Amino acid sequence: GERGAPLGSDPMLLFVLVGLGASAVSLAGCLGALRASPCLLRFFLGALLVFGGLELLGGLLLLLLRRRLRDALRDLLLLCLLRYQEDPDLQFLVDEVQRSLQCCGLESYRDWESNLYFNCSSPGVQACGVPASCCREPLQGGSVPNAQCGFGALALGPAAAAALLHTGGCGAALAAGLRGQAGAIAAGAVTLLLLEAAGALMALRVLRDITAG
Repeated sequence: GERGAPLGSDPMLLFVLVGLGASAVSLAGCLGALRASPCLLRFFLGALLVFGGLELLGGLLLLLLRRRLRDALRDLLLLCLLRYQEDPDLQFLVDEVQRSLQCCGLESYRDWESNLYFNCSSPGVQACGVPASCCREPLQGGSVPNAQCGFGALALGPAAAAALLHTGGCGAALAAGLRGQAGAIAAGAVTLLLLEAAGALMALRVLRDITAG
C-alpha cells in the first residue's frame, strides 16, 4: 500500500489474519486430541461453530444482497481506475485482472479517460493512453514487456483501438466469470462445511471419551 497508510488499509492483512486464525484452530484441535485436553477441544468446537455460522451467514448475505454487491464491485473497479498510479498493490491487481480476463476499463477501454494521468488533457507521456495490461500483445518481440504499447490508444479510432487492445470492459468479464464459477464456489463451500462438521463430530467423540474416562 501507500507509505504511511494504516495497517488495516491493506486488504492482504485480512487474508493473513484469517489464515493465522484457521491455523490456530487446527492446532488447537490436534493438540486437544493428542494431549486429551478438554479445554482445547472445547475451544476447537466453539471455533468451528463460529466459522460455520459466519460461512452460512456470508452465503445468505451473498444471495440477499447480490445486487448491492454487484454495484459495490462496480464502484470498487471505478476507484481502482482512478487511483491506478497511486498504489503499487492496486496497480498490480488491476493489471492482473485485465491480463487474465483480457479486458480493459470498467465498461470499455474508454473508461481510462477518467484517470488523471491517462486523460488526453494530461501533460504527461501517458496522456491519451491505457495501461499495457490492456494490450493484445503486451510483449515486444514475444518476450520483452512493452510498457508503452497502450500509449496513444485513446486517440485511435474504434477499429484501430480494437486491433491493439482488448476493448471490452472488466465489469462484464468479472460478472461472467463469477457466474461461470458459481457452481464450483458452492461445491467448495459445501465441502468445507462438511469437513468442519466431520471435524466437530470427531472432536465431540474424543471429548466424550475423555470426560467419560
